[in-house]
Amino acid sequence: MPVRDTIWKSLADICKTASTMTSTKIPEGCFAINKPRGITSAQVIRDVQTHFNPSKLFKPWVDAERQRQMVESHNQRKKRSKKFVKPVQIKMGHGGTLDPLATGVLILGVGSGTKSLGNFLACTKSYEAVLLFGRATDSYDTEGKVVAKKGFEHVTRESVEEAMLKFRGKIMQRPPIFSAIRIQGKRLYEYAREGKEVPVEIEERPVEVEKLEMVEWMEGGTHEYRWPEAEAGREEKVFADKILHFGTEITPEPEVAAADMAEAGEKRKREVDDDGGFNEDAAQSPKRPKSSPAPEAPPQSAPATPPQPPCAAPACRIRMTVTSGFYVRSLCHDLGLAVGSLGIMASLIRSRQGDFELGKNVFEYSELAKGETFWGPQVGRMLEEWTTEKAEALAQAAPMSGKVAKGEKGPAGGRYTDGDAMKAKEREVEAEDRERRRNSSSVDA
Repeated sequence: MPVRDTIWKSLADICKTASTMTSTKIPEGCFAINKPRGITSAQVIRDVQTHFNPSKLFKPWVDAERQRQMVESHNQRKKRSKKFVKPVQIKMGHGGTLDPLATGVLILGVGSGTKSLGNFLACTKSYEAVLLFGRATDSYDTEGKVVAKKGFEHVTRESVEEAMLKFRGKIMQRPPIFSAIRIQGKRLYEYAREGKEVPVEIEERPVEVEKLEMVEWMEGGTHEYRWPEAEAGREEKVFADKILHFGTEITPEPEVAAADMAEAGEKRKREVDDDGGFNEDAAQSPKRPKSSPAPEAPPQSAPATPPQPPCAAPACRIRMTVTSGFYVRSLCHDLGLAVGSLGIMASLIRSRQGDFELGKNVFEYSELAKGETFWGPQVGRMLEEWTTEKAEALAQAAPMSGKVAKGEKGPAGGRYTDGDAMKAKEREVEAEDRERRRNSSSVDA
C-alpha cells in the first residue's frame, strides 16, 4: 500500500475513533472524599489514581487522553521524548490540602474538573478541632516537637469561652511557620525544617470566623489526647521563641520543673562517678576475697511497656465556620496564649467545604478497597451530579452583570464569601494560568 494511502487510512481511523469518543460519555468533574488520618492529601490522590487508572468507569477518559496525544503537533511529540513517556494517568488535583493529622472533606477534581478547583479555595469551610493546653510545638499541633511548656491549672471552660469572643468575626491571624506561604520565594516550612530564621516578620493576615463555639470540655485525665514526647533542642527553642512569639514569661509548670531538677541531680551524680568520685567496687580492699559470680539468669522477655498515664491538662472541642486562608492550628495556638497558657491542635476534622459535607455527599476513602463494582456507581453518580449542577449554575450566572448574594451557590458548587461573581470567574482564570505554567516548567508556580 502506498505511503500516502497508509497516512490517509491512519487519519481516517483517528477521526473515526475521535467520533466514537465524542459520543462516549467521559467522566469528569469534582467530588469529595473523606481523607483518613496519617496520610497527605497528595497520597490520597495517588491512591485514588491507582484505583481509577485501570477501571472501566474511567476507560473513556484514558482512551481520550491517548487519542489527544496521538493527534498533537509534531513539536509536542518531539518534546515528549520516549524516555520521558509515562503511562496515561487520570488527571487529578485537590481543592485545598489537609495535613496528615487532619481528616474529613478533601475535594478532588478529575480531568477538566481540575480547572474549577480554584473556586473551592475561596468558599467557606467548617471544622471541628480539639485544643490541648499546656504545651507549644513548632508545628502548632501534636505532630511537632515541644518548644515550650506552661502551667494550665488555671484554665477553665469559662475562661476559654470568654477568650473565644475576640476570635469571632473579622480578625487578624498570623500563619504558622509550618505553612506553604512563601517569603522571598521560599516556603515558610522550608525555613522551619532547615532551622533558618525567616528574613522578614511573618505578617498577620485578615480572615473571617463566621461561627465559633465550644461543643465539649474535657478535664485533665479524662480524655485520650497526649502531649508529644519529642522535645526540641535548645537552639530550636530559641528559634521558635523568636518566630512563634511565645515571650520570655513562659515557665514550666511545677511538676515539670521538679522532674527537670531530679533529672539534673541524676546527671550530676553520673558526672561525679565519671570524674573519679566514690565508686563502691573500686573502694573494696584488694585483700578482701570476692564472691564468686552469680550464675547467669535465664533470658527474660522484655517487660511490657506500661500504659501511658492520661494527660493532666484539660482539652476542649471547638467547632467553627471560616473563610479562605484561615489556619485552625493558629487559632489553637492563639487561644492557648489568650488564657495565659499554651495550646496545640490535637485533632482536626474538616466537616464541610462549599456544598460538600460529611455524612451527605462525601465518598468514603475506605470504600476504594471494596473494588470498582462498589465505588464505581457512587463516583460516577457524584461526577454526573456535579456536572449537572455546574451547568445549571453557569446558565443562571450567564449575564455576570449583577452580584451574587453572600452564601449563594457559585459556578463550581462553592459559596461566595465576598458577594462578587466576577471575582470567582477571575480566580478560575488565574487557576488555569497557574496550571499552564506548572505544566510548562519544573518550578512550582
